[in-house]
Amino acid sequence: MNTTVDLAIDLPARGSRQVGRDLHLQLRAAIVGGRLRAGLRLPSTRELAAGLGVSRNTVVNAYDLLLSEGYVRARGRGGTVVADFLSPALRRERPEAAPGRDPRLNSTWRAPTSLIPIGVRSNYRFDFSVGIPDWESFPVPVWRRLSARALRKASGTRPGYGEPQGQIALRDAIAGHISFARAIACTAEEIIVTAGAQQAFDLLARILVTPGQTTVAMEEPGYPPLRNVLTAAGAKVVSIPVDSEGLKVDRLPRNTKVICVTPSHQFPLGVHLSLARRTALLDFARTQGAVIIEDDYDGEFRYGGKPLDALKTLDRGEAVFYVGTFSKSLFPALRLGFVISPPWAKHALVAAKQLSDWHAPLVSQDILSTFIAEGQLARHVRKMRKLYSERREILHNALERFCGRHLRVVGIGAGLHLATHLTDSISAAALIEKAREAGIALDAIQRFGVAEGRPDGLVFGYGAIASHQIGDAVRRLSRLMK
Repeated sequence: MNTTVDLAIDLPARGSRQVGRDLHLQLRAAIVGGRLRAGLRLPSTRELAAGLGVSRNTVVNAYDLLLSEGYVRARGRGGTVVADFLSPALRRERPEAAPGRDPRLNSTWRAPTSLIPIGVRSNYRFDFSVGIPDWESFPVPVWRRLSARALRKASGTRPGYGEPQGQIALRDAIAGHISFARAIACTAEEIIVTAGAQQAFDLLARILVTPGQTTVAMEEPGYPPLRNVLTAAGAKVVSIPVDSEGLKVDRLPRNTKVICVTPSHQFPLGVHLSLARRTALLDFARTQGAVIIEDDYDGEFRYGGKPLDALKTLDRGEAVFYVGTFSKSLFPALRLGFVISPPWAKHALVAAKQLSDWHAPLVSQDILSTFIAEGQLARHVRKMRKLYSERREILHNALERFCGRHLRVVGIGAGLHLATHLTDSISAAALIEKAREAGIALDAIQRFGVAEGRPDGLVFGYGAIASHQIGDAVRRLSRLMK
């Protein structure tokens, strides 16, 4: 191994009789402590002597002593390398702590909720994964051009910290876009830029939840990452069932202080919150002093009919926190989202953002603000709305034609996925396993909830699968059902 390292040696003043002794002891401690790993090549005696400002003989004597003790090996022209001096028995003696069980951890994190699967997805031939937009249709050349412009701009300025709330240019662009796309009248001052919707949820949990006291209502089934954040914050999370009109508002406990909803396209069932339920929910928040977290992750993708007004549009009591993200309209790796906050909570949210990570990446904010200001986002959303609408229709027709005896489509024509209920005794879990063996990636409705006795069902995402693949995939699935 031809690596030289910064050994971070701290020696006494030159001329001290302890220089050689201290050099030997510090090198040995670094090897025994694992900072210098087995097989690592040490600097030559001449290099180390020059770097430390000591005589070469001092370093030669230290190396010779380590060699006699078995901590290093001499390889001639290969130099001096750290020896693998630990026996197998000593390696086995190193204690291994049980994951999440160490009492030094906060009790909330001793048995943490399972991590959300991330990383490279398996290479399925037919990918119905949920929440993945179509990357093949993304305007990469435009993004590359804007990236180069943003980097040139950044290179001409002194690098420093940005505003925790987000760059004003991006907040202005978001305010303009959201007023057009979702009929929400807001200003840049009401917007806090976040690292995607997930950080928005985390920040809201920090400022709204008192551990062990605050009751938070969530849709059942619902969005697991949001539930995980609330649980980690110490909230008392209660599950509220969803029917064809959305969240059952009359089932909310009177002591509920935070209500989390996906009103435009419920995740994962795909229904929308009816106008009567929206009015009832806003009335509940007003009379009970509660707040509403509105997750509008794919509200822009509505097919057939006018997009439904956001709850934030109807809110007159400053009770709604509107959470938006660019993970579905653009791409997940961008990690940019936002919260539209009531005025009374804005300062706390900005402070929580600063404590969390100070601010979102400045170059990414610059690129996105220009992308929106140039009309590229609106153009891309229009294009993708047409494409996703086509895929949804193909998928819906194929499911009815080939699998109609076994499942029933639920929900409205919106979003990036389609939900179904299995109508017979087929097990969703068993079917999904067979499908994956056949190269078809699917999700089960059960994965997104905690309640027992819920109908079995499947969720089909259509952002990552090409239109021409859908019919073949559904035919193969129908054969598995038989």
